[in-house]
Amino acid sequence: MNLLSRIYGAGVGARNALYDRGILPCRALQGPVISVGNLSMGGSGKTPFIILLGDLLASRGIKFDVLSRGYGRQTRGVALVDPGGSARSFGDEPLLITRRLGAPVIVGEDRYQAGIFAETKLGPQFHLLDDGFQHRSLARDFNILLLTPEDARDRLLPGGRLREPLSSIRRADSVVLTSGASPDAFPLQEKLVWRVRRGIVPKAVPAQPVAFCGIARPKSFFLQLRAAGIEPAAEAVFRDHHLYTENDIRELLQVRDNSEAGGFVTTEKDAINLGGYFAALEPMAVVPVKMELADAANALDTMLRHIEERRRKA
Repeated sequence: MNLLSRIYGAGVGARNALYDRGILPCRALQGPVISVGNLSMGGSGKTPFIILLGDLLASRGIKFDVLSRGYGRQTRGVALVDPGGSARSFGDEPLLITRRLGAPVIVGEDRYQAGIFAETKLGPQFHLLDDGFQHRSLARDFNILLLTPEDARDRLLPGGRLREPLSSIRRADSVVLTSGASPDAFPLQEKLVWRVRRGIVPKAVPAQPVAFCGIARPKSFFLQLRAAGIEPAAEAVFRDHHLYTENDIRELLQVRDNSEAGGFVTTEKDAINLGGYFAALEPMAVVPVKMELADAANALDTMLRHIEERRRKA
């Protein structure tokens, strides 16, 4: 019996207590659940890492889906994301993920119900739980936590951006250090530590563009543009997950005219949130984010072994 057969064949009942220690109710899906999350209010790279992890699973022929809350959508309930749909219906990040991976993404406030929907429609397979570190009502087989340098010196909400204290790192199976985060800044306590490189891939960017975005850490986008040799004529910042309106487009066009910019540059997430207004801002470059995991093959092997062992013991 190969590794994947052993993972699927193991029991799931007792593993609920592995993550919540009986404190919170926890429900398990039939297929393995891999959670990707963070401690802060966005900006750590969860979506690029989900895409990276999905590509790694696909390279091994492992079928998977993604379970997402669908933050920012204006609908309710469980739904399979239509790649041709809108951010208002499904959320910007679920659309970005399904378009990049070509994999099914299911949105739902209750990720367990989203997983039941996925297994009913697609059969038991691996589930990638997007933004799942705090979603403790769903049992997971592997818990991945992304950390940024800012997390080490941040404070809890509402004074800072942290949703949980650093002591919560103990729940993680693997810690991913992003943006040059140092392992010495966190209580890692013999955790698996993975390192990623994250950058942008600018192509055909107009000369001296207006750079705009509605993401959690806009300054990082502008810094990455300058590091790539792109000097914006002007910058515009919107709130994270901003759904653009006709008034926003008028304001951006005015900024372009005032700054004598050659066009626009923005992120993939913002391109989705522009919806039908995209054409009004041409010429515009959409800059994708690329994330690479050091020693990716070994990291994937280690994760699959952990999942197999955990399900065998459950």
